[in-house]
Parts: sequence; C-alpha cells; structure tokens
Amino acid sequence: MKASLAKPHAAHRKNRAVVSFRTHADGSLAALTPREHNQTMRALAAVLVAAAILLGVYHFYLKKMPTIDEGTASTQAISLTGVRSDLLQIAQAERLFVAQNGHCAGLDELLSSNSLAMSRPERDGYSYSVVCAGENFTVTARHATAPAGSPIRYPTLAVDQTLQVREVN
Repeated sequence: MKASLAKPHAAHRKNRAVVSFRTHADGSLAALTPREHNQTMRALAAVLVAAAILLGVYHFYLKKMPTIDEGTASTQAISLTGVRSDLLQIAQAERLFVAQNGHCAGLDELLSSNSLAMSRPERDGYSYSVVCAGENFTVTARHATAPAGSPIRYPTLAVDQTLQVREVN
C-alpha cells in the first residue's frame, strides 16, 4: 500500500511547478533580478526624471515668460529693450542739441555732429526717424510689418522731449 501511495504523490510533484524563494536573514524576500538590472533601471529612471524636470522648467519659465508689449514674442524682448535704449539715447542727444543750438536737428545732423554715439540709425529691423517742430521733437522707431498670418507683431515706438517711450499706432 505504501507503493501505491508513493506513486500518485510522485506524479503529482512532477506536474506542479516549484518556485523557490530565498530569504535573507532579516526575513525579506530576495530580489528576483540581479543587481546589474536594478542599477540600469535606476539610471534610466533618473534620466527620465531629469528630462521631466527640464521640460517643466522650459515650459513654465521660457514659454510663459511675460512680455512687455502685448502680442509680441518673448524672444523679441531683448531687441525691443535695445530699441527703447536707442530711442532714449537719441532723445537725450536731441535735448542737448536743442539746448546748445536753440533748434531741433534731424537724425543725420545728430550723427554727423557727433552729438549721438550711434554708428547707424537702425537696430534689428527697426529704423529710427526724428520729426522736429521748433524745439519739440518726436523720435520714432518703425519696423516693417510682419507677414500676413504671422503671430509676431512689431510695435512702433516713439519718444519725445519728455523722455517717455510709448507705443504708437
């Protein structure tokens, strides 16, 4: 009878898959994959987390940068700051010229008399012009219009003897 009981038990053991786990001294189960695989996955996860952080920084800080002029691209901020600086420089040179000579001068005369330390009357597609009316003046910076359907807008800026830069239409 022992033989008949032993045979079904042995057959039963052959059909059943046996999975063995090795436990550590602290009682936790051992990892099923080698350490090399874990280190590779950790490195990959670190690269993915770093890429996600960089994408977040790009999205929130560069794409959402506030603009000074409504409707202009954030990349135009540097160019527009330079144009504003040029307008103020021309206006200050014009005020000094009016104080010394009693009348307003055009941009060419300011450049030729060395009252203005600019090499050319333009910057990044903006061209400057001066309109005189006695001792009053207006310095204007204009850019060629953007192509139809373009999301970029080039504002026209002006300054007068009060040295207040404003956008004009």
